[in-house]
Amino acid sequence: MNILVTGNLGYLGPCVIAHLRAAFPEARLTGLDAGYFADALLDPFSLPDQVPDEQIMGDVRDFDERRLNGITGVVHLAGISNDPIGNQFEDVTRRVNYEATVALAANARRAGATSFVFASSCSLYGFAEDGARNESSAVNPLTAYARSKYSAECALAGLASHDFPITCLRFATACGSSPRLRLDLVLNDFVATALATGEIRILSDGAPWRPLINVTDMARAIEWALTRPAANGGEFLAVNAGSNEWNYQVKDLAAAVVAALPGSTIHINPDAQPDKRSYKVCFDLFRRLAPHHQPEATLDGTIGGLVSTLECAGARKPDFARDRYVRLKALLALQDQGLLDAEMRWTALAAAEPIEAA
Repeated sequence: MNILVTGNLGYLGPCVIAHLRAAFPEARLTGLDAGYFADALLDPFSLPDQVPDEQIMGDVRDFDERRLNGITGVVHLAGISNDPIGNQFEDVTRRVNYEATVALAANARRAGATSFVFASSCSLYGFAEDGARNESSAVNPLTAYARSKYSAECALAGLASHDFPITCLRFATACGSSPRLRLDLVLNDFVATALATGEIRILSDGAPWRPLINVTDMARAIEWALTRPAANGGEFLAVNAGSNEWNYQVKDLAAAVVAALPGSTIHINPDAQPDKRSYKVCFDLFRRLAPHHQPEATLDGTIGGLVSTLECAGARKPDFARDRYVRLKALLALQDQGLLDAEMRWTALAAAEPIEAA
């Protein structure tokens, strides 16, 4: 087995690479990453990037299709990662999350790959007050990020075949510890904020629903998708990846964090406008198709892991470099330094100078 993992130097990537190494010790693992967040290691002495057999530094938009020769499976994590970035860089989001995804899959199929896994998102359901959304429900992508994911899914459906099954994992909102942490995710943000300030400030009324999934369980789902035969779910499969038990209201997530950090408090804005992104998700199909790869993490365990990780990284200290772990702020800092251009490509200056931490 020869596996290409794009976006392996991001938040989820190191967890996926480590899991695949453990699951398939004889496999050859190749990473591809643009390196935007390569310096965002919480522990500078950790070595997650030593796990792949080969690391390619490059933009997925410019990936040389000849590098796909001999690749049997592709795990495509690379992409513009959230709504704030998508709102500010809508065209780049479309080019990376949609156009580059479809091109990569088409090239992988031509090169003889036998599996393609795409990290999609439950956010394409948008706003749903009338029950949990399943794969047959209407989608309502409200943001550039969600639209790019759904557009990619639609195009990928036309590339799948019996010999090239494509799995789009519509992941719940990611959370949990990783060698490269993100703090622009709801649960991660709550833990980091409570540690730093002793208070969680919820900008909405706390009522919106969010499905969550720990990054370790995302990696387990990817293992399943990578080896899924077409007979199990079809040549093309778009499936919600998560657990029914992990649908939470935002205020309940905050309460769980406060319970783990005695002395911290919650401030809810009762006058806030309703959050247009609120949805519960049904994960019954994933449970049926992947019974041996179901989520195992608990909410309390995930919070405890985040607390431990962040405390070791100095999150309680006033000089903790929080912005390094917030994706939009990190990208804007690179642009301010002249290292990234408006299309989010590295400039000539980036090749000549070391990258400063955000």
